Amino acid sequence: MEGLTIKSLKKHKALIPLYVCVGLGCGMAVLYTLRLATRNPDVSWNKRTNPEPWQEYKDKQYKFYSPNIDYSKTPSPAPKF
Repeated sequence: MEGLTIKSLKKHKALIPLYVCVGLGCGMAVLYTLRLATRNPDVSWNKRTNPEPWQEYKDKQYKFYSPNIDYSKTPSPAPKF
């Protein structure tokens, strides 16, 4: 298969940016999936020590940016157990 080895990439230099862009795209997709798996409050990896991880965000501002509402000053709509 032409274009998949280093020797053939030296002949077809136009394929190098394609491989770089696809590689960066795949790498960013993996990093974003790992970020979602570790930082999202909906994901609980250890249910023994923290059975309800979403309760940590009860008094925190979860949205990154909101131009109209300051969520840090509004009461949480989460139910109180």
